[in-house]
Amino acid sequence: MADVLLTHSYHLYFDRKQTRKMQPYPPLGTLYAAALLRSAGISVALFDTMLTNPEDSFQAALEQNNPKIVVVYEDNFNFLSKMCLTRMRDVAYGMLEASLRVGATVLVNGSDASDHASDYLEKGFRCVLLGEAEWTLLELVQHLLRNGDSDVSHISGLAYLHPATGELVRTPHRALMRDLNLLPMPARDLIDVEQYATAWKSAHGLFSLNIVSSRGCPYQCNWCAKPIYGDHFSLRSPLSVAEEMRTLKQDYGADHLWFADDIFGLKPKWVCELASEVERLDAAIPFKMQSRVDLMTPEAVRALQRAGCTEVWMGVESGSQKILSAMDKGTRVDQIAVARENLRAEGIRACYFLQFGYPGENWQDIQKTIALVHETRPDDIGVSVSYPLPGTRFFDRVRAQLGNKTNWSDSGDLSMMFRGGYTDEFYRALHDALHAQVDLWHSGDNDGSPTNQDHEYGGSRVGEMWAQVRQLEKTCRNSDPTMLEAFSADSLVQLQPATGFAHGCSANDVGSD
Repeated sequence: MADVLLTHSYHLYFDRKQTRKMQPYPPLGTLYAAALLRSAGISVALFDTMLTNPEDSFQAALEQNNPKIVVVYEDNFNFLSKMCLTRMRDVAYGMLEASLRVGATVLVNGSDASDHASDYLEKGFRCVLLGEAEWTLLELVQHLLRNGDSDVSHISGLAYLHPATGELVRTPHRALMRDLNLLPMPARDLIDVEQYATAWKSAHGLFSLNIVSSRGCPYQCNWCAKPIYGDHFSLRSPLSVAEEMRTLKQDYGADHLWFADDIFGLKPKWVCELASEVERLDAAIPFKMQSRVDLMTPEAVRALQRAGCTEVWMGVESGSQKILSAMDKGTRVDQIAVARENLRAEGIRACYFLQFGYPGENWQDIQKTIALVHETRPDDIGVSVSYPLPGTRFFDRVRAQLGNKTNWSDSGDLSMMFRGGYTDEFYRALHDALHAQVDLWHSGDNDGSPTNQDHEYGGSRVGEMWAQVRQLEKTCRNSDPTMLEAFSADSLVQLQPATGFAHGCSANDVGSD
């Protein structure tokens, strides 16, 4: 029995791409919310959908716990939650219906619910908890347990339907937390740790857990949605983070950590202090994180290495300065190679997030990205197409072009939902060729030397994939693509006389994604 049953809507096996990767992480945001409720004396249970099918098992969790309140509290540190996948929305609605049938009051928090509050409320959720919601949840749950389903207009940070008029009501905004150290540690005792460990070890031979040291990101890339934290950025103390690392290492048996921060290492002094605390507490454990190329200075990278960092995922996005500037990225192409070399010097894997299809991107820009990857040889890549999400300047610009499909079904969808330079078929072929080439570079039987590369590429499957990309570039062009204001349609496709991929060179002369 529990007063509150917390859950979330992401189920790994409903996502083809993530099932293949098999890197499941516990719902950290949900566990923070559970820990805060418990610290106030509220009885809490968790239904973790990550590895357990909600369609098969959620009803049993309702019957076992008989909760007064059910909360679909998304893991806002999981980038998959931020993508607002339609399959996740379907799961949330399914859990809502099951909860209503047993008479529970149902609440929801997450990026998709914050962006589409009316849709969620009209389905039957009592309230949408907007933005950063731990303290909103605590206040609301305490009120509902004391007073039943009564007026909630005095609670900040909510959206609900007016009981008399049915109109959408939003209460005053709740200020974001300034001191993250006030929160208790995530309630990891509520998850089946062995289930995660087994999945990881079976697929990768090690066990990885997630952790966060900060919330938010102050940078203003115009395609990046921030419905939870906005442009606010806050940090935990280095000591608090180092102590949690030691706990995950010693008490949970983690072999590896994933720092799920939107941006890690924003403040170099903080990174140095973290490294010192990690060394003092013997808390070092290999970890990966995501950051920006302009933050990977020699001093910062040395501190990251001391703290245990083995892999950095950087938002490279494009090899074209025109596109980086159009995105308001705030980085320069020349910083990418510098960051890659700084990481290489400390033995840290350098990995790139790449994005194709941004308005105004033409074939010449794509070639620049391919060349960048070829020249700098990242250790791994993640490739996507530009994905318009509500609340961004990018979304506002292409809103009129969006049809019935406004979200991907899962993380491997890769559908263009506005008029990009090319059709989906081209971008998917480009994605596959880039991944295949990087995989070839780092395969066990390929030492990466030029001679070996020439041999491997000759007549190879990767070469055939690049030939398909070249062919599709000619046949998959959109006649009326979305353009940058500063560029005319005449510049969209420019097959200029230059060396490289567009003119039939061998596959080893092009980059990988």
